[in-house]
Amino acid sequence: MSKRVMVVDDSRLVKVQLGDILEGTDYEIVIFCRSGEDAIAKYDEVKPDLVTMDIIMQGMDGLDAAECILKSHPDARIIMASSLAYDDTYERAKAIGAKGFVDKPFHREQLLKAFEHALC
Repeated sequence: MSKRVMVVDDSRLVKVQLGDILEGTDYEIVIFCRSGEDAIAKYDEVKPDLVTMDIIMQGMDGLDAAECILKSHPDARIIMASSLAYDDTYERAKAIGAKGFVDKPFHREQLLKAFEHALC
């Protein structure tokens, strides 16, 4: 059975890239949210096994959105994704309970390894 993935990113290109990377794997994108607010609103409805969360988005950023989801769902498995990450960003992601961090542009092996680690 496929693992259900929620992708949260303001770029449609990311949805396409992740779809290509995940094709033929045990992961399926079940919803694409373009904002942190949308992800928070849809999380209960979708109940994903895993979330990829962009950090820099319009409105609520991904770190705040992840923190909000994790407060309501401590068992949520969220992997932060960004092309502009600094040490303090990694530290905050870890402190709020993110299960991993992947750099953009995505590399298949790095992404699948992060997914595996998050689901352990």
